[in-house]
Amino acid sequence: MKKNTLMYNAFRLTLVTILIFLFGCKKNVTPTTNSFISNVTICNQVWMSKNLDVGNYRNGDLIPQVTDPIAWANLTTGAWCWYNNDSATFSALYGRLYNWYAINDPRGLAPPGWHIPSESEWNKLVICLDPIADTLCIGCEESTVAGGALKDTGTANWFSPNLGATNSSGFTALPTGQRNNNGTIHTFDNIRYAGGWWSSTEHTTTTARTRYVHSFTAGSYITVVNKVYGLSVRCVKD
Repeated sequence: MKKNTLMYNAFRLTLVTILIFLFGCKKNVTPTTNSFISNVTICNQVWMSKNLDVGNYRNGDLIPQVTDPIAWANLTTGAWCWYNNDSATFSALYGRLYNWYAINDPRGLAPPGWHIPSESEWNKLVICLDPIADTLCIGCEESTVAGGALKDTGTANWFSPNLGATNSSGFTALPTGQRNNNGTIHTFDNIRYAGGWWSSTEHTTTTARTRYVHSFTAGSYITVVNKVYGLSVRCVKD
């Protein structure tokens, strides 16, 4: 009987040691919400059909959430936030807003098998929807119809009038607004009015290229904004 008890205790000790090794040394990784990635094929590109919503880089490292406006405005490394720092209202539908430094981090923001679209990949998408689009038109309306083909329809999510919205592409662009880089003045704006998405393409050392769509037009816009802005992200398949 004593021998059996000793063997049982030894077994328990071995099992506990194994469990501590397996789980006690596990890296602290916050689960992301992109375990299943919905997507849409537009011409021969495969795009995510929802905005990126991850809190970790591809290697598992946490991306800092920064809520303070002054701290955000002075960032030179990757960070994310919810619009208006309000997860209860905005997280489920709109996803997170990221600065460009998170986009460009070598640890990788996009999930495996995906990447942040370059300017040329955004151009390809827009030209697919509007063959006469002027994708060299920096800071202006490149197309009068591509935005409508990208935007979610109706005014449940978009402010009226949401002109020309057909979502014929299946991209389902939402008006996620933006976080600005000017400290406490108009820290967040354009929710339900405009949606903007990063490209991986730099414009200058402090700015990068983006794509915007708006409620008041069916067009799409190539814009240049400061890398500290907080914008949405859509990924394209490798």
